[in-house]
Amino acid sequence: MNTRFLLVLSLLVVAALAGFGLWLASALPEGAQLPIHFNGAGEPDRFTDALPALMVAPGVLFLVSLLLAVIPSLEPLQDRLEGSAPLMRVVWLGMIAIMIFVQTSIAAPAMEWDLPKRLFYLPLGLLLIAMGNMLPKSRPGFFVGIRTPWTISDTDNWIATHRLGGKLMMLAGFVVAANTFLPTGPGLATGLVLGPILIAAIIPLIYSWWFWRQKQRAA
Repeated sequence: MNTRFLLVLSLLVVAALAGFGLWLASALPEGAQLPIHFNGAGEPDRFTDALPALMVAPGVLFLVSLLLAVIPSLEPLQDRLEGSAPLMRVVWLGMIAIMIFVQTSIAAPAMEWDLPKRLFYLPLGLLLIAMGNMLPKSRPGFFVGIRTPWTISDTDNWIATHRLGGKLMMLAGFVVAANTFLPTGPGLATGLVLGPILIAAIIPLIYSWWFWRQKQRAA
């Protein structure tokens, strides 16, 4: 899998986010603080000095981009890696988009931008939907997909588990995206994000074991 284009794109975005952060921090009064955490309702509940806050998004994107660039060279199953390349690309591009949004949300108070409080759930939900759509197209590997001892060792198990996981992740994505527009409190809003994601993550793990068990009994 060729990661050069995505790595260059990521580094350009990192540079742009960092440059914007440096410019904005220098324009703010000394001691100005910006949000670095938001509660379930999308309201800021933790603040820090402007410059560190504005370096969060470029810093996270830089580290994630390096990790995603290195993973292909570490994958032992190189012959199957290309089958999982679309999923990796979706995750990478999704992280770029989300970090741009995070930087926008952190800078919003200083720029006097009036963003909808729950807008963050929309790009997160769309990323989950895109990942769920790509999951069934991935192939067994040690770094990408739903990795259990049963999926990695059996291509049939991998395909079946990822078909189920893809549907559940897409459903979770729809719930998370819809949460943008639901008039729920912080606690319920958090539950409507974490709950579907946990369900979409745990059920395929159990299913992969069940699929292996059924195959053992039929042998």
